[in-house]
Formats: sequence, C-alpha cells, structure tokens
Amino acid sequence: MVSAKETLRFLQPVTRELVHRSSVSEVFVTDGLRTGDSTFAIAAQWPRDHALYHPDENRLNDPLLFAETLRQAHFYAAHTFFDVPLGHHFVGQDISFEITDHAALRVGGAPLPVLLDGTWEWQGGTPARRAGARMNVSLVVDGRVCGRGHARGLIVDDRRYGLLRKRAAEAAGARLGAGAAVGAGVAEGVAVPVPVADVEVVPPHRVGRQRWRDCVLERDVPEREVQGRDVPEREVQGRPDHVWRLRIDRDHAVLFDHPTDHIPLMVMLEGFRQLGHLTVHETAQGAPLDGAFVLAGLALDCAAFGELGAPVHLTAVDNTPDTVRDGSRRLRVEAHQGGTRLAVADTAWRSVGRRDPRRLAASQPLSAASH
Repeated sequence: MVSAKETLRFLQPVTRELVHRSSVSEVFVTDGLRTGDSTFAIAAQWPRDHALYHPDENRLNDPLLFAETLRQAHFYAAHTFFDVPLGHHFVGQDISFEITDHAALRVGGAPLPVLLDGTWEWQGGTPARRAGARMNVSLVVDGRVCGRGHARGLIVDDRRYGLLRKRAAEAAGARLGAGAAVGAGVAEGVAVPVPVADVEVVPPHRVGRQRWRDCVLERDVPEREVQGRDVPEREVQGRPDHVWRLRIDRDHAVLFDHPTDHIPLMVMLEGFRQLGHLTVHETAQGAPLDGAFVLAGLALDCAAFGELGAPVHLTAVDNTPDTVRDGSRRLRVEAHQGGTRLAVADTAWRSVGRRDPRRLAASQPLSAASH
C-alpha cells in the first residue's frame, strides 16, 4: 500500500509567493501534504549545482541548501496548512540545522529529492494578526533520516510589521548616528553603496566559494587606515585580529532575491559560514591547513534587525576541538552593529579528511587580505 507521503511530487516548484521568493529558479519546495493537526511533510528538490549553494570539493551538497529549504518550508507550511495570509511578514528569531549523514547528501547524477517531515507549534497570538510559530523537521533522503532542523519566528501583518520596524529603526538610528541609512528600503530611495571586488574582500578560495560576487567577508580595516592618519600603535593594540566586516551587495541575485528593508537572514548565515570556513581551514597567521572540514550544524539566535546602511562586524569568539567527534571543531561567531549584538551562531565543523593539494596551493595567504 502506498503511503500518503509517497504521493508527494518533485515535478515543479510551488508558487514562488508561498516561499517568499521572487525568482522561480530559487524555489526548492515542490509539494506538501498535511498529515495531522500539527504535522506535515514537504518535498523539495536540491539542484546538482547552484551559483551560490554549490557542492564542495568532496561533492557534498552545500549545508546552507538545508537552511534555505528550512526557511522556505516555514513560509510554505504557514500559508498552506496553518492559515497565515499571504502578505504577512516573518521576523526570524532562531534557526538551526544538523546534518547527521553527509554521505546521503552527496551529489549524484540527478537532482536530489528530499523530504522534510515536520511539526508545527503556535507560540501565542493568532495567525491573522500576530503570532509566534516554531517548526521542527527531520530531513529524509531515500527513506533515511540524515538531519534535523528548526525555524522559529514572529508572524505579523503589514501594519504591525511597520510599527515593529519603525521602533527598531529609531533605536538603531539613535545608536548608529545620523550618517547611517537606517531602515532604508527601496520606497525611500536611499542608495546603499554596492561593493566591488577589491583587496579588502577575502578571496573565494579562502571562504569556500567559487565567485568573487559570492564573497561576503571583508577584512576589518583599523581606524587609522580608514581615517588616513598616523595613530600610535598602542591605540590599536588588543584589537582582535579575527574581526571581519559583512559585505552587503544588494545586487546579489540570490542573497537579495527581492527588495528588503534589512539584512536578510541568509546573508547573515552566509557570513557566519564563510568566517567559519576561513577559521577552521587556516592558522591565525593566514597559512592554509591541510585538514578538510564540512559544516555539520549551526544554531543561530537573532537579537535585532541588521540595518543596511551601517557596517556589521563578524567575530569568531570561540574555536575549540569537539570532544565528542575526534578532529572536528566547534566555533561560535557573533555579528555586531554599532555596539549591539545582532546575532550569534554556534557552528559544528566535521572533519572529512585532507584537502586537495591543488586547493592548498591556491590558498596561500595574500598580504592584502591576510589575518
């Protein structure tokens, strides 16, 4: 007898509005089925390759494909199964994922069909006005559970979102000063500079990317360099050498799929992933290490909106061996803007052997972008 979940289809993406994407090509969810009062199953297809979420050197699917699929599934389930009207806003509070079976996610000769087996929990309020919602899922491939994840956020109507953003923007404006373009959306016509590849951007091979346009990590420039003045060395002593800037490119077709008035969650996740990749694959002096690591898990907690018109700094605050998994690493990274913590993520990096010698040769540190 065929189970209900086996009737899920992978033939075409769902309507893009249901997953809050503008580009049809960026929709991974293909179907869904409610299986109980608070349970459901969602089908998705992962491409063999992708401009941003491409396989790594070991042909393993990008872990952030799971994060983006989680995000889309949260929207799809809310609108399709739990009566949240289209046009409502989702304010992310926390998201996590863990991949327990990387072999099941290896890229093969066809796109990968995945299933999210999920549960839904309302956490106060009503779907028509304002409510909190948490989604927990198991990631299933070929009948095998190979990961788990969750997404939690506040769901609000347009009026309440406007009030929420107004309060957040006013607080950020007071904190960041008059020079920052705070809460600036397209409607206000505020032009936020678009960065270009230069000596301050960390090169693709150092952050596990293939294209310059996908690099979101910039070297943090000491204040004396920014101002062009000679500052005594004692004034910059103690400055962390592992502080970086998040590069915001609003022309990026994937990370900024549609206009927004704040830094998207996936931009923050990409920054944390790239900083983690850099940290676990290089020494503090920027020399490449020969061990290969893959992102196996991430737990992100969001504390505030990231405003588009002011710098965001990323910091690696803890980098320790994993006592449970030999050779793996645990890394905590934080994002700050104007002295306020925007988000913190605990990441787990699993050892997968040695790196390709050709990649090690390409990863020799560049003086302009080294630690």
